[in-house]
Amino acid sequence: MYKSYLTIRAASLTVLLLVLGFAQAAHAVMTIEVFGGAASRIPVSMVPFAGNPEQSRLLSEVVGGDLTRSGQIKMVDAASVTPPPSEVEQVVYPSFRALGADAVVIGRILPLPNGQLEVRFRLLDVVKQTQLAGFSYTVAPSQLRSTGHRIADVVYEKLTGVPGAFSKRIAYVLKQGKRYQLQVADSDGQGAQTVVSSNEPIISPAWSRDDSQLAYVSFEKKKPVVYAQSLANGARRVLANFKGSNSAPAWAPNGNHLAVVLTRDDGSQIYTINANGSGVTRLTHGGNIDTEPSWSPEGTSLLFTSDRGGSPQVYRMNASGGDIKRMTFEGNYNVSPTWSPDGKRFAFIHREGGRYQVAMQDSSGGQMQILTDSAQDESPSFAPNGMLIVYATVINGRGVLATVSVDGKTRTRLSDRAGDMREPAWEP
Repeated sequence: MYKSYLTIRAASLTVLLLVLGFAQAAHAVMTIEVFGGAASRIPVSMVPFAGNPEQSRLLSEVVGGDLTRSGQIKMVDAASVTPPPSEVEQVVYPSFRALGADAVVIGRILPLPNGQLEVRFRLLDVVKQTQLAGFSYTVAPSQLRSTGHRIADVVYEKLTGVPGAFSKRIAYVLKQGKRYQLQVADSDGQGAQTVVSSNEPIISPAWSRDDSQLAYVSFEKKKPVVYAQSLANGARRVLANFKGSNSAPAWAPNGNHLAVVLTRDDGSQIYTINANGSGVTRLTHGGNIDTEPSWSPEGTSLLFTSDRGGSPQVYRMNASGGDIKRMTFEGNYNVSPTWSPDGKRFAFIHREGGRYQVAMQDSSGGQMQILTDSAQDESPSFAPNGMLIVYATVINGRGVLATVSVDGKTRTRLSDRAGDMREPAWEP
């Protein structure tokens, strides 16, 4: 089953070439469904921004959707507050307090002579009747969605003390018939763009920590080869094309080298390789299968999957390949580990009773926590703030992307009616 798991991943994915200059707009329709939520969430009202009604509606949907998906904020309808305030001096705080809101977002969208827009917003503390944040952005009309994500980032951080990650993107593969498309979308799955199409599968997309490059494995040469793609100029280069299989690239935090999995010497083993393809160094040894390396945030150790104990489990080793320790002990199948951004925990896929689910565990040990209630999960990836995990799963026979909060209480499903969505990776 362990070997077939890797084969299934290889059969369902495509090229991850994130060069926005070559992007084309996708025509698929995305739907978003939110399930559950924490019992204690911060109630926030967002008043429709003054200005163009359509632009205001879009901004409200983006900000409200982001904050709701976080699982820590509950949006309170402000339709009954009339007239809707757009300036601080117009706010009647008792009106929002009566709705149960602890905070309120107000703002205005102003057209500028050059065709751009000025988006002003204020975040106000309803209880203390004070301003918590206020910013003004000058943007093109096409940037309203990204501006909404920026506003949500500010609101989330001011209310929770944790930086928002809504402005970051996700990359994923959309399969339509026999055609594979790499698509890039906002963190909510909206605004998708098709970056590249391919008839050959690609697996293991990996962002560099500075977001300037992407590594991936392509089968275009009828064998797995590791490539790296520059996001600045679109140039790509071969990183690993040795005898046998070349797979599972993972960028080190310093960006100078990667961990890769090669079979050139002795089965599936983990190596490091410089970003220019030189300096191959072997880290693991033996006849077992070692794969899926994931660097710790500080770059001093790696998690990886291995069957060295008889079944696939998560292990940890130092950056030079020594001091290998087993990390997972519950069940006989734990794969695809990924570090949280703070290094205090890691997510992985756990199988129990034929169900493959996203799980999480402290990196120092402790009990495993199952986060999802689905049955065919794969490819977990942490948001940059460590509060959400995006993953792929199968619902009603179709591949979809989903997110889950790290407490497991809020789950969001991102569905594309046009095809199967797989292999998500959250921009660091």
